[in-house]
Amino acid sequence: MQRFVGTFVNKLDSKGRVSVPAPFRTVLTQQGGVLYLTRAIGNIALNGYGEAQFAEVDEQLKALNPLRSKDYAAYAMAAFGDVTGLTCDDDGGRVVIPPALIEFAGLKDKVQFVGLNKIFEIWNPESFAPVARARWDRINALYGEGEGA
Repeated sequence: MQRFVGTFVNKLDSKGRVSVPAPFRTVLTQQGGVLYLTRAIGNIALNGYGEAQFAEVDEQLKALNPLRSKDYAAYAMAAFGDVTGLTCDDDGGRVVIPPALIEFAGLKDKVQFVGLNKIFEIWNPESFAPVARARWDRINALYGEGEGA
């Protein structure tokens, strides 16, 4: 199984181009080469993932009847309607992040990629710093409560 691991900061140019970190490109290539990008739910960031996660979400949605489930449209919109499929170019593994996603995540001249196993996040590094601290605080609290064992 391929995983998105590590944290990287890369430049975002004025045209919205950014190089996807080489280890992330390797995972994406092994899964067919498409980077799916969408707004993160609950964070001012973006989520990126490959075909494996896309197929997993598709499989989970099969449990809902699109004509009978009140939740189907919301889940399907987040999973399919609000997703951009991108491929990395051959010149440095760059993608062009759509302007609406750049604006949503508050991306400026640098972006931070954060590997989270099946997915990764793209953050404005300044916005991510307090989130990273809060996540470490949470994991330390869980460890102290014995939930981490």
